[in-house]
Amino acid sequence: MPSLVAFELPIPPTNEQRRIVEKIEAMIERIDKGVENLRGAKATLALYRQSLLKSAFEGKLTADWRAQNADKLETPKTLLARIQKERETRYKSALDDWQTALAEWRAGGEVGRKPGKPGRSPEIIGEAVFPSGKVAQVPTSWRWSPMSDVGRTSGGLTKNQKRESLARKAKYLRVANIYSNELRLDHISEIGVTDEEFSKSRLEKGDLLFVEGNGSLDQIGRVAVWDGSIPDITHQNHLIRFSPDGLLDSQFAMLFMISPVGRDLIKAQASSTSGLHTLSISKIANLPVPICSPAEQAEITRILDTRLTAADRMEAEIDAALSRAGALRQSILKRAFAGNLVHQDPTDEPAPTLLARIKAERAKAGRAKPARKVSA
Repeated sequence: MPSLVAFELPIPPTNEQRRIVEKIEAMIERIDKGVENLRGAKATLALYRQSLLKSAFEGKLTADWRAQNADKLETPKTLLARIQKERETRYKSALDDWQTALAEWRAGGEVGRKPGKPGRSPEIIGEAVFPSGKVAQVPTSWRWSPMSDVGRTSGGLTKNQKRESLARKAKYLRVANIYSNELRLDHISEIGVTDEEFSKSRLEKGDLLFVEGNGSLDQIGRVAVWDGSIPDITHQNHLIRFSPDGLLDSQFAMLFMISPVGRDLIKAQASSTSGLHTLSISKIANLPVPICSPAEQAEITRILDTRLTAADRMEAEIDAALSRAGALRQSILKRAFAGNLVHQDPTDEPAPTLLARIKAERAKAGRAKPARKVSA
């Protein structure tokens, strides 16, 4: 079917229009240059964070501190002995709790399930086994230990329909609540639990929570420290819980896990021959973690918290500046089309006159040259 295409006579821009365009281009160019610089600064900050974490867990950030505090350092052999002592202390505490619970059960007429006697923890492994091809260097006063030597790893609650009929309900954390060094607690769900399940899976302040799996390898094993802000809360089975003992500081462990070395170890541990990437209780338990004296752990954590907080503040300022740049670009265009961007030139046509001229030019062009037919 034939169609008609009308050819219109171009209208030359006025002086004011030229000035507006030139000013818009100059202002937008300055904004774009500023945005480019801000994005570059944000990328540099990301590199700085990774470099800082890498240096921390190579022992470089506290090299001077170790030189000045030699009396607070412990040899790897001493650290191993401390691990054994912490484990024995933990077992004795569990025995005491069991005996108390058993006495209460008997005094109450032996109603319900009899409290189970705690088992001894597995033997200390002593030396961590690195995933194939992964080797990391630490100061001679540090040692690499598997996570199982310095804490307990456990799973969470599996969600199913049977839980709906359970009388006891408990709040629980999901994968959506755990991000890298971040808790997002705006939406907390509830789940039915038995008393025994709740007792075993109830979170304590200082627990580490690892995301078991994710579609993206970069998101597997993202980890945060539970802050205890919601009492009597548990967690789903897709979050793996690690409860450090007295030798490993929670914040120190979490910062290591988000460092370049820690992330590489998590990714290597999550890989499998099937091509799927996921973590498990045993894989987390076998993760290597660097152990140094509690005093040095505290110093590393202090330095990192101070510097990373400063970097976070700077990034927030950059994000605010980027947001302002976007708003400024819109403001410039709005002012331009409202006629408030440049001063009015007395020689320019008023807007009504300009519109009338454009209309007349179009009408004249239509009479002078009929529309050309163009075949479809």
